[in-house]
Amino acid sequence: MLTNRVTELLGVEIPIVQAPMGWIARSALASAVSNAGAMGIIETSSGELDNVRDEIAKMKDLTDKPFGVNIAQAFVADPTVIIDFVIAQGVNFVSTSAGSPVKYTARLKDAGLTVFHVVPTLKAAAKAVEAGVDGLIVEGGEGGGFKNPRPVSSMVLLPLVTQEFDLPVIAAGGFLDGPTMAAALALGAEGVQLGTAMVASAESPVHDNWKQAIYDAAETDTVFLNGHTSPGLRALRTERTTSLQFDSERNAMAAFGNVQDLYFGGDLESGIALSGQVAGRIQERRPVADIIRDCAEGCEATLAALSARYVTA
Repeated sequence: MLTNRVTELLGVEIPIVQAPMGWIARSALASAVSNAGAMGIIETSSGELDNVRDEIAKMKDLTDKPFGVNIAQAFVADPTVIIDFVIAQGVNFVSTSAGSPVKYTARLKDAGLTVFHVVPTLKAAAKAVEAGVDGLIVEGGEGGGFKNPRPVSSMVLLPLVTQEFDLPVIAAGGFLDGPTMAAALALGAEGVQLGTAMVASAESPVHDNWKQAIYDAAETDTVFLNGHTSPGLRALRTERTTSLQFDSERNAMAAFGNVQDLYFGGDLESGIALSGQVAGRIQERRPVADIIRDCAEGCEATLAALSARYVTA
C-alpha cells in the first residue's frame, strides 16, 4: 500500500528515511534502519571522513539493504573532495542539505546517484527543482537540528511545496508514528524522515542521559535559537539553551560546546542537544525496527480507518 515514487527511487520497502545527524547517523543506527526496510543514512557533517569511510564499510557487513549518505554543505571545506568521496562509496542515494542545490546536484546525478535536497521554504524548493534534484525533503521548523532562521511548520510548508511541484517529497519535522505519517501523505508527501525518534531509539549511540531527557520532555521543552542569524537551531531546553533563546547578539553556533561530552559523555550542559518538538511525544526507548514497523503499519491503519469513516459510495 505504501509503494510509491519514494520507495521506487530509493529501492526501499517502506518510505521512511532516517535523519543524517552528525556523529549519530553511523553504522549501528543506519544499519538497523535499513534492515527494517527503510533508508538508513550515514552522515558526513562530522567532517571525519576516514571514520565515515569505515562506517560505510561496516554498513556493507551489517546490511544488504539500500542505504545512503548525506552531504551537509555548510560543513564542507572542499566541495570537490566531498563529492569525490561520496561517489567513491558506491551508494545510490544521497541527500544534500544546508546549502545551495546547484553546487552538487549535477555532478552527483552524472555519477548515477539519486539526489534529494532538504528545503525549509517554498523558494528553496524552487531552486532545488531548477537544479534538477530527483526529490525533496521538506523540513518543517518543528524538527530538530539546523533550521531556517524563519521556520515554517510542516502543516503549512508541505502543501505549499507539493501543490507547486510534482516531485517525490519526504516530509521532515514532527513525524513519529502512523497518524503523523498519514497526515504527511494527505498533504502530498510520499514518505517521512525521522530524526528525534532515531536519536531516542535503542540503537542510537548517544548517551542515555540525552535519551532520558527526550523521554522526560514535554511538548514545550525545546527552544529555537538563532532567529536573528543563520543557521537556526532547535534543541532541548537546558540551562545553556535557555540562556541563548532570546539572545539576539551571539550566534548560538559559537556556544555549541563540546560535542563528545554531550553526545557520548551525557553532560547535557556541555553543549546543545538538538531535538525536535516531537520529543514531547516520545516516552520510552524502542528498537528501530519497532518504530519503523509501527509507523508504517499505523499509517496504513489510519488511512483505512479514515476511508471507512468518511468515504461513502
